[in-house]
Amino acid sequence: MTGHICDQHLRLLPVGIPGELNLGGVGLACGYLDRPGLTGERFIPDPFTASGSAPGARLYRTGDLVRRAADGRLEFLGRLDHQVKQRGFRIELGEIENALLAFEQIREAIVLLRKDMPGPPQLVAYLTP
Repeated sequence: MTGHICDQHLRLLPVGIPGELNLGGVGLACGYLDRPGLTGERFIPDPFTASGSAPGARLYRTGDLVRRAADGRLEFLGRLDHQVKQRGFRIELGEIENALLAFEQIREAIVLLRKDMPGPPQLVAYLTP
């Protein structure tokens, strides 16, 4: 498995500069099941592999914001999208908001992962009737 830290134009970034983690190599999935649009967005042709050495090689754009420390470790800095991680599950806050907005009694909705309360982080929805 390979990992590259890149800017939004897939240019490699030096040590200490934050960017998106992109994964590739043997064992990378082919895409999302029955989600061709999302597969095309997240699984992209690998610009770092010579075309003759691994035809069809792809990278997975994780959406994770990371930077490489001087000792080679990766430091996780957050997400580039509206996904959050709760109890080991990745949650798309926008999907919850859209489900809430499907109710005609709800005019506006926003969902957050609150970490400022005692105990573990909690998903909280704010609604406007």
